[in-house]
Amino acid sequence: MARGPVFLMGGGWNPAAFPHTYGRFAASVRGDHLPRIVCVLLDGPERDAAFARSAAAFAAVGVADVSPVFVSRHRPLRAADLDAAAGVLVGGGLTPAYHDAIVPTAGTWLPRLLDRGVPYAGFSAGAMIAPARGIIGGWKLRRGAVELAICSEDVAEDEEYLDVRPGLGLVPFAVDVHASQYGTPTRLLHAVSAGLVGEGWAIDEDTMVEVMGSKITVRGLGSAYRVRSRDESLTVEILGDGDHRDVT
Repeated sequence: MARGPVFLMGGGWNPAAFPHTYGRFAASVRGDHLPRIVCVLLDGPERDAAFARSAAAFAAVGVADVSPVFVSRHRPLRAADLDAAAGVLVGGGLTPAYHDAIVPTAGTWLPRLLDRGVPYAGFSAGAMIAPARGIIGGWKLRRGAVELAICSEDVAEDEEYLDVRPGLGLVPFAVDVHASQYGTPTRLLHAVSAGLVGEGWAIDEDTMVEVMGSKITVRGLGSAYRVRSRDESLTVEILGDGDHRDVT
């Protein structure tokens, strides 16, 4: 698990949420001079627009020193990309593509970040790949001979069946995002019920789950849904800004 704080954002671009999300992450970043935040984004035609949105969100909370690193399966994240980083944010987009560009090389760069206690923030896809076991996408689940629809195909991330893969291992629970906006808590419910993950949090847009040591706190304008398996049944908690729980 991470030594530094971890910030898991459910997406969304409401400026009213930035002090609760980007602002809290930025406040945790420390450097010898002006802190440098590295924003890791998927390479492609929309990369510059994606970075502009992230940079504007940081600017709104008073952070100007933000540098992009663009990654892909063919140009994965490297240790040298993060050498000068006082904080790292992994942005949003197609989650399987982020996984392929970031997780396979984590053994080369992640230990350095952990040793330095560098804060990690994940926005949407960046939050989904942060756990030890991450929900990467999918909108169907096979149960015996039956195929169940478990969420809208619109949030399938180009994956047909529920796809759970090893992630970065920064938190011990799975994460889904855009929760109330796109109905992804049902995907999380099925992932926990099927035993693919032991616990998970589905996070609304403009909302963040902040993990500091053994404490989890919800920040922002919406809700986070905590799903756990208990005694052959599921428990669901709905938490809002300022609510907190212990990491289990």
